[in-house]
Amino acid sequence: MANIDTRPGRVRPAPENFLTDEQIAAVKDGRRDFLRKAFVTASAAMAVPAVARAAGEGDPAILNLPPWSTSLGQPVAANPYGMPSKYERGLQRRESPGLTRVGGSSVAFTPLQGLFGIITPSGLHFERHHQGWHDVDPSKHRLMINGLVKTNAVFTMDDIMRLPSVSRIHFIECGANTGMEWGNVAVPTVQYSHGMISCSEFTGVPLKEILDMCGADYKKGRFVLAEGADGSSMTRTIPMELIESGEVLVAYGMNGEMLRPENGYPLRLVVPGVQGVSWVKWLRRIEVGDKPWATKDEAVHYVDLMPDGLHRQYTSIQECKSVITTPSGGQLLLDKGFYNISGMAWSGRGKVTRVDVSTDGGINWRQARLETPVLSKAVTRFNIDWVWDGKPAILQSRAADETGYVQPSYGQLRKVRGTKSIYHNNAIQSWKVVESGEVSNVQVL
Repeated sequence: MANIDTRPGRVRPAPENFLTDEQIAAVKDGRRDFLRKAFVTASAAMAVPAVARAAGEGDPAILNLPPWSTSLGQPVAANPYGMPSKYERGLQRRESPGLTRVGGSSVAFTPLQGLFGIITPSGLHFERHHQGWHDVDPSKHRLMINGLVKTNAVFTMDDIMRLPSVSRIHFIECGANTGMEWGNVAVPTVQYSHGMISCSEFTGVPLKEILDMCGADYKKGRFVLAEGADGSSMTRTIPMELIESGEVLVAYGMNGEMLRPENGYPLRLVVPGVQGVSWVKWLRRIEVGDKPWATKDEAVHYVDLMPDGLHRQYTSIQECKSVITTPSGGQLLLDKGFYNISGMAWSGRGKVTRVDVSTDGGINWRQARLETPVLSKAVTRFNIDWVWDGKPAILQSRAADETGYVQPSYGQLRKVRGTKSIYHNNAIQSWKVVESGEVSNVQVL
C-alpha cells in the first residue's frame, strides 16, 4: 500500500495504471473516506457545513480522550532533525515508471496534490539529474571566475559565505514539465503532469556582485557560461542582462538551511524565471564571454521542435502557467456540496495578476482569489469556492501575468507549436469530474 494515501479528508491515490490490482481494489474500497471532513453540504456555499454537527452526534470519538491526551509525550529532540508524521509518509517524491532507463538520469516528481501555500518543503523538492547527485564536501568545493574579467579568481565556500547575502522566493520549473502531455493525455495525476516545479526561498550572493569583484567586462561580455561539477558537466549559457538585473544568485541556502545534496549542495545557480536546467547545480565555474556557447544541452537538448521540423534554441523563459491541484486527477469527491478549488500559478516574466477558473470546460469563467504573498517569478496560490451539484464537470484554470500574457488553451498552443514538442508546454490543464466523483486527466482544445 506504499503508493496509496488514504487519510480521511485527503485521499490521493496514486494513478491506477501504476498500481497492482490489489492496490486498485484497496483504493476503490476506500472511496468513502475521501474528503470525509470536507464541506459536503449542498446548501449555500458559505453556510455552516453539514459536517460541523453538534459535538458527539454520530461521532462519539470527541467524547473519549485518546491515549495521547492522558500520557506523557516523547521528549524534546527525540528526533534531532525533525521529520514528518508517520501518517504523512505517503506524500513523497516519485519517479514515473518507464520515463527513463537510468535512475541517475531521471526525475522525481513533487506531490503537488498534497502541498499548501507556495513553499515546497525541501524534502519534496523535485529532482532532475543528468548523471546522478553527489554529497560534495564543501571544504573541497571551489568556484572559479574567468573569461572577460580583469582578475581570474577562485572562491572557496568560506569566501562566498562571508559576502553580503540576500534571500528571495522563486519557483524553479524543468523545461520539460508537462512535456508528456503535448500530443494527448499521458499521465493520470497532477504529480506526474506538473510535478517538475517547486518554489523555495533561496539564499546566496548576487552573481553580479562576484563578477564586479573580478572586474567583468560588461560591454563585451554579454553572456556567461555556468558549469556544474557533476559527471555530466552540465553547462549553460546565461544572458548577461539577467545577471545585471541582480536577480541571478550564487546560492548555498534553501528554505532556511543549506541546500540539500540532490538540489546542488553546496552551491548552485539560481536564475529566476528561466527553465531549471540553467539553474546549474554543484556550480564550479563561471566564464564571461561575448557570445552563446551552444553547449550540448543547448544545441541538442532543451530545444523546441517546431511544426516545420526546425528546432528553436535558447527559449529559456518559463511562460505564464497554472494548474488546479485539488480536486485533480486520481482524487475522488465523496459527495456533492461545497469544495474549495485550489491551485498554483506562476510566470517567468514577473507577477501573476489574475487566475480565472472554469467548471464547465472553458465556457464560463470566474475570477479566483490570489492568496498573499504574490511575488515576482514565484508560485502564487489561488482558491475559489465551488458547490458541486453531482453532475459531470471539467475544471480548468487560466492565468495571466503582469506583461498581459494569458495562458493558452491546447488548441491555441498547438497552432504555433504542433504536437511533437517536449519543452515549454504551458497549456491550460483540464480535470474531468464524473457523477461518481472520480477525477481524471482530460484535454480540451
